[in-house]
Amino acid sequence: MTILLSTKLSDWMTNDALRDVLKPWLPDTPIVCRDEAFATDAVRMLVVDRLDPGEAAGYPNLQMIQKLGAGVETIVRQQDLPDGVRIARLKPRAAADEMTRYALAHVLDDQLNLAQYRADQTAKRWHPRPPRMMAETVIGVLGLGHIGGSIAAAFSGLGFRVLGYSRSPRSSEAFECHAGDAGLRTVLGESDYLIAVLPSTAATRGLMNADRFAAMKPGAHFMNIGRGDLVDDDALLAALDSGQLAGAVLDVFHVEPLPADHMFWTHERLRITPHVSGWHVDDGLRDVAENYRRLTSGEPLLNEISIALGY
Repeated sequence: MTILLSTKLSDWMTNDALRDVLKPWLPDTPIVCRDEAFATDAVRMLVVDRLDPGEAAGYPNLQMIQKLGAGVETIVRQQDLPDGVRIARLKPRAAADEMTRYALAHVLDDQLNLAQYRADQTAKRWHPRPPRMMAETVIGVLGLGHIGGSIAAAFSGLGFRVLGYSRSPRSSEAFECHAGDAGLRTVLGESDYLIAVLPSTAATRGLMNADRFAAMKPGAHFMNIGRGDLVDDDALLAALDSGQLAGAVLDVFHVEPLPADHMFWTHERLRITPHVSGWHVDDGLRDVAENYRRLTSGEPLLNEISIALGY
């Protein structure tokens, strides 16, 4: 039984580097890289950062796809996915911590007026401004899974009022939890900063449309670090142009890399980053080796997803 490493983002992690990490945990297991010669019928486990169309169908005895990250939407939507293939994702603590710090950095930057002070320094202008009080600021978090829960707890720990939204009811001693349509309306209408960490599913694609942006608190800020297809781009631009939203931060997009002619690049109320909010997955890579062991021994996989639900 062979593990095939098929990563495509060489500026993130090469297949050779990944094999060097996995080999000490699986010293007797054949691990091959996609640009090497190997027997396709020997591949039982495929490890990817992105699954190309038709890729999985090329391995007749494939049993499992291991995603190096959280998002599996591009995998579960593929029409030629072989029957019976199981899919698992990673839940690294490092990436969740990085995404939490990313959200904190952008909110605190705005709370402390740091962008204005950077402009003031360039203009040699002395203009003190009062920072906004944390206790008077409401943070909304859409999605309370591994990452969203970490973000919500971090903001709560700093003294912000935090409203969390999830598809199904949850409970927390650290922040308020809301669910369902009524819960979503509450979070949209009361949040000063709305941070989206939702997966891409049939229920979430296009969720943030013109109606939802109109339902947000006037002058609020929106941040998306989950999946790009959550957002109707034109609706977001219209909300920014009208002043309904004071600003937005985007780390994920419908098309990546973001096309050079996209309006997001030059909008004065938008800050964009190139899908970097959760970079490191190193502490989760041992789960790749563990899932291979579990696959071969018939044990339940770590972080296996439901193909029907999409996450």
